[in-house]
Amino acid sequence: MTYIGRTFRLVCDERAVPVVEGLLRAQGFEFGPEPFYAFARKLIHEPFPLGESLAARFGLIYIQDRSSMLPPLALAPEEGSAVLDMCSAPGSKTSLLSRLVGPQGFVFASEPSADRLATLRANLRRTGSVNTATAKAMAQDLPFDDGAWERIQLDPPCSGWGTVDKNPKVMEVWSGSKTAPLVALQKTLLARAADMLAPGGVVLYSTCTTNIEENEDQVAWAMETLDLDLEPLAEPEGFVFAPPLKDGMDGILRVADDSEGQGFFLARFVKRGGGSATAVRGAQKRDLPGTRLNLSKMVGGDGLDLSGLPPGEVYDFGGKAFFLYERALDLIPGAVRWQGFPLGKVAGRAERAKFTPGPLARVLLPGDPSRATCDVFDADDTAVLERLLAGQSVPFRSGKGPVGLYYRGLPVGWLARKGSRLLWSAK
Repeated sequence: MTYIGRTFRLVCDERAVPVVEGLLRAQGFEFGPEPFYAFARKLIHEPFPLGESLAARFGLIYIQDRSSMLPPLALAPEEGSAVLDMCSAPGSKTSLLSRLVGPQGFVFASEPSADRLATLRANLRRTGSVNTATAKAMAQDLPFDDGAWERIQLDPPCSGWGTVDKNPKVMEVWSGSKTAPLVALQKTLLARAADMLAPGGVVLYSTCTTNIEENEDQVAWAMETLDLDLEPLAEPEGFVFAPPLKDGMDGILRVADDSEGQGFFLARFVKRGGGSATAVRGAQKRDLPGTRLNLSKMVGGDGLDLSGLPPGEVYDFGGKAFFLYERALDLIPGAVRWQGFPLGKVAGRAERAKFTPGPLARVLLPGDPSRATCDVFDADDTAVLERLLAGQSVPFRSGKGPVGLYYRGLPVGWLARKGSRLLWSAK
């Protein structure tokens, strides 16, 4: 397997691309464009680990193998559509789906492991994926109605043979009959995905293994057993693809050994029934255990810009404020315990309740600092950002309340104000 250079994608809109790229270059990183996705980049020079860069720590880029970006791009959800991500952690594909569906779209992500769920939620928070909701659940046990989803991404647990360059012992760990439980689980998840998919809807099945039992054999089984048809995928530019290992598989994608990036397998299925997919409305969950908030009426809410939030509600759950997307409230059954996007903290009660935005809740800042109604600190020098991330304070005028942090006009997050000093408090 040829593996050349680390890859990442920009987590910003097109207008902010020059600023984020400038932030990386200011720290000595050199990179070039990838041909398959406008926001993907390949490192050319890495003076220190990219994950320690300012752009990565502020959530303005996301480090991701180039092959791993392919499943969301191959699913290709339309802007405004709803997507179920059945096996989501660590959130690489979930956050990319969030970007692809746009502010009026919605992504629901499930993950059964508590530790991996925490990683998923941290990554979604860092990337500002406000149009997502998450739940600790086995994907095959999700209680959605049949036909509830128009788009489903299924990247199930697999043997990971395609990651051998990074994990040399993976083929030893998952060899021979050891893959049997994975194969059985993949079938279970595919069958459940087919049930939850609306007629005419699409499920994108992918693995990071080269094992035929988990790839072509599963495609053949799905076409024979489930109400699914294989839909050919176009080959993205910049990859080398190997031919299928079984006949009748035209249109699947198998990243070849001599291609850049990890080994990956992708197959796109369409649910039989014809027509455009129309998701079934699920059981509404309006009777929530928390307290509904009106941020604009709260102490600390007068400096917020709420225009970046999609339609939805904000609730206080034990002193933490979460944004609950309207489509999540409409789609997610009451039996599912789920979490929206964290916005900040709540202290006090009733008319004395005070809201403090979280450091990474940049969605509550206007895109242009000149339009901000709160105090803002627009940094022009990377040294200032480095000081803040090192736990040091920077001078600022005295006042009350948090201060919006920008870098050359790009919203980054919120700083805590202590007298005439500002601090970055995100972990």
